[in-house]
Amino acid sequence: MRPAPGDLLIVDGRASVQFAGDRTLTFRVASVPDLPTYHGWIWLSGYVLDRRNLATAKRESYVQLAGLRPAVPPPPQQLPRTARRAARAG
Repeated sequence: MRPAPGDLLIVDGRASVQFAGDRTLTFRVASVPDLPTYHGWIWLSGYVLDRRNLATAKRESYVQLAGLRPAVPPPPQQLPRTARRAARAG
């Protein structure tokens, strides 16, 4: 899997030992810099996301392609019932 801008990934110990255990990240790819690397490794530039999928930090990471996994996006948040009624009445 070659990441592309906009991809949502799980970066954990399979991608690099620096992300093992409780250091696992949910990462939104902003760019894939064309920098020289070892075979099977890649530089990623993007954003670390929290549990609500809000960006908390920008970072560059050097990871193994084989260890990257797509993250399952969270279901869309529903508006509270009163907000839905107001939106329909609008």
